[in-house]
Amino acid sequence: MSHVLPIVEQMELARRYNQGLVDGVAAEDWFRQPSEGVSHVAWQVGHLAVAQFFLTMDRIRGRRDDDAKLLPDEFFRLFGKGSTPEPDPGNYPAVEEILAAFAGVHAQAVAELAELPESVLDEPVDKPHPAFSTKGGALRFCPLHEMLHAGQIGLLRRLLGNAPLR
Repeated sequence: MSHVLPIVEQMELARRYNQGLVDGVAAEDWFRQPSEGVSHVAWQVGHLAVAQFFLTMDRIRGRRDDDAKLLPDEFFRLFGKGSTPEPDPGNYPAVEEILAAFAGVHAQAVAELAELPESVLDEPVDKPHPAFSTKGGALRFCPLHEMLHAGQIGLLRRLLGNAPLR
């Protein structure tokens, strides 16, 4: 039995759930912070694209020249670890560009994982994380990380006046 397939299935489940949350937020609300210092939907979605790239591609096979087509360098600065959400939409790419990266990284990750040999899962990652030290651990952490942010997006939705998902 494949050990990669259940991970991909969990990634797909987490993405479907988050997509449902994101689809219900009007574009004009994407950069609204319900109170000062709180995140916004645009940052959450951009961060998920960057994090999925790191967890499923960068830590698994390293960077490639064509990765810039998936995520422009600007995304790493705006949405990567240590970045701080800002309320000014002018500091960010358009919602459509953020959504395109969110979808594009996910599609590329799923495509690459379909071809990933099982033997890679036990290999150590070059950049260990407190939650994992192997490539398989990075992959298993990916849907968990996405669901953590689903909670944040869900709360943002509610604070913006949206109804909860059913």
